[in-house]
Amino acid sequence: MITPPSEAYVYEAIRLPRARVKKAGGTLAGVAAHELLAQLLRELERRSPAASTAEDVVIGVSTVHGEHAGDVARVAVQAAGWDDGIPAGVVSRMCCSGLDAIGSVASRIRAGDADLLVAGGVESMSRVPMFSDRASMALDPEVAALSGFVTIGVSADLTALKYGFRRAELDEYVVRSHERALAAPAWQHVVPVVVDDEVLLATDEGARPGTTLESLAALSPLFGNDSGWDLVEARFPEVRRPEVGLHTVASAPQMCDGASVALLGSRTAEDHLGAAPIGRVVGYAHTAVRSPMLDATVGAVSQVLDRAGLTTHDVDLFEINESFSVTPLLAVRELGLDLDRVNPYGGAVALGHPLGASGGLLLAEALEALGERGGRYAVLAIPAALGVASAMLVERLS
Repeated sequence: MITPPSEAYVYEAIRLPRARVKKAGGTLAGVAAHELLAQLLRELERRSPAASTAEDVVIGVSTVHGEHAGDVARVAVQAAGWDDGIPAGVVSRMCCSGLDAIGSVASRIRAGDADLLVAGGVESMSRVPMFSDRASMALDPEVAALSGFVTIGVSADLTALKYGFRRAELDEYVVRSHERALAAPAWQHVVPVVVDDEVLLATDEGARPGTTLESLAALSPLFGNDSGWDLVEARFPEVRRPEVGLHTVASAPQMCDGASVALLGSRTAEDHLGAAPIGRVVGYAHTAVRSPMLDATVGAVSQVLDRAGLTTHDVDLFEINESFSVTPLLAVRELGLDLDRVNPYGGAVALGHPLGASGGLLLAEALEALGERGGRYAVLAIPAALGVASAMLVERLS
């Protein structure tokens, strides 16, 4: 009988490098989604041999279609050569899917329902494009009107417009993200993708040297003429679409392929694993706002800190997913954050956002980055379509 340990610890957190999606076929376009995950599971077992005795594997996927569907988590477990007795499953909360998978297994551990679990996410956007699942919210005008769904870039522009962000501020953030990504250390949590003994990708793609305000100013806005503004004006009568859009291809998150996994367990799992935990999941929160706004991350961060009895001043690092430039800038403004503590090694506008895999990616990077910076606490936050967001508070232990 498992005694409820009341705490959920992180023993390992790893990810693949982010690979850009390209029209001609990206670096990882030839690798199936289950194999991306399987490579991480095999590496997890190499780093911690008892990982393959986990009681369950829970994987976040945003677009549950094609090879992402049919329980890609279970297929990956089998492809990794793990025991057939290990169940596995998928959770989907759009861009928050990976963070939701981690938060869900952490809750099971805290409740005493499991002792050792694996969670993470995968998204092969090269092979399973966003909206290839033909979601009704995107195709059915009645469902779109009911849910407030618009192209998420319109949500980003709307949020920037309502909070008074200018195009120049959004572009300045892009330059900063690229500069920080290019200056990032060689991460130990990044696992090279190897196929037939050939390393296909060892480091993140995407960051561009020489990204300047001048080069960004020449880019055309993406969403100013989107039909979604009709719904925006119907739902928010006080809002009028901008004459010129605010976000461009540069201040939007790059589409990319990626995967991430983490090994979580109770404190008693330490004896089984033969290693001390590297972190602790302190808390997790879901929030939502009236769609098509994209500002729920502010409430999610506040909620997870309030429940832990902490303030933003207690947090050493914020990994706010760069779901367009406006997302981290809004968190900085509304929560009074020091920009030096927000995404110090760049983010999705420079490196890419592999949707369901991003939650585990942020966790792995945050724990190693806390070690780099000598910090203790980090907050991870991701917004998604339909006005939802998730946030997680983690503590570094070693």
